[in-house]
Amino acid sequence: MQTKSLRLARERLHVSAVPDTLPCRENEFNEILGLLHTAIKDKTGTCICNEDLEINGMKLTEPAQAYALLYDFLIGGKVTNKHAADLLEKHFQSPPPRNSPPCVVLMDELDLLVTRKQTIMYNFFEWPNRPRSQLIVVAIANTMDLPERMLTNKVSSRLGLTRINFQPYTHQQLYTIVQSRLQGLEVFDEDAVELCSRKVSAVSGDARRALDICRRAVEMAEERWEQKKKGKAPQVTMTIIDSVIKEMTMSRTVQFISHSSTHQKLFLIALRNRLHASGLPETTFRE
Repeated sequence: MQTKSLRLARERLHVSAVPDTLPCRENEFNEILGLLHTAIKDKTGTCICNEDLEINGMKLTEPAQAYALLYDFLIGGKVTNKHAADLLEKHFQSPPPRNSPPCVVLMDELDLLVTRKQTIMYNFFEWPNRPRSQLIVVAIANTMDLPERMLTNKVSSRLGLTRINFQPYTHQQLYTIVQSRLQGLEVFDEDAVELCSRKVSAVSGDARRALDICRRAVEMAEERWEQKKKGKAPQVTMTIIDSVIKEMTMSRTVQFISHSSTHQKLFLIALRNRLHASGLPETTFRE
């Protein structure tokens, strides 16, 4: 029975597991829902929308591919990225029929769509402002101050004033999130979850990090119990959580960087800053 509970705990703690509810983000969820409700109603007079498209920057071979995806979704047909951009420009210049449904485009990993000229970003945020364009864009970025940090004033001005910042989770929120995944499973000491939550909130407040630590802790508890094959059923304790945190912070990558020379560290910092500033996944030595 306890083995089954541990297996369920591993499954529920996986970052890809989709929970029934999203605790500690209720306010943000309601705000987004309200904004979408208003945007759709303003464009159609109703609250009905039956067209939506996700464009994920991580899944594109290049930022300009976003044009081809939107064209294929709205109009249909496989065309080159550049041709799609030209056709979409013409499409949004002539208003569609009044009864046509609005299209909600979710642009995830927006940071990766930033280019040198920023034409792609400009177009995607300018088209919704066209009269009766029936286009609604919802953008998600990892950088909270993306408009100020990466975008020119020309593009930034098109983003509008509607912005929702998702703040890092507090230790109490992280505790609630982990416990919601473990509901009905008595495999964790309460102090163990509390320790994990406080450690993560002090560094990043990233729920994914907390879930990864707890999931690895379940695996470690099983491994230790399998070695002994005796005693009470495995339980995740504060000691195990502490061991997992040390294990994760002492990875080969961390050890390599910590033992690098000053010049090597400066190079990595410069590389990281350049990638962060450009929003692109790669750069050149010349840059």
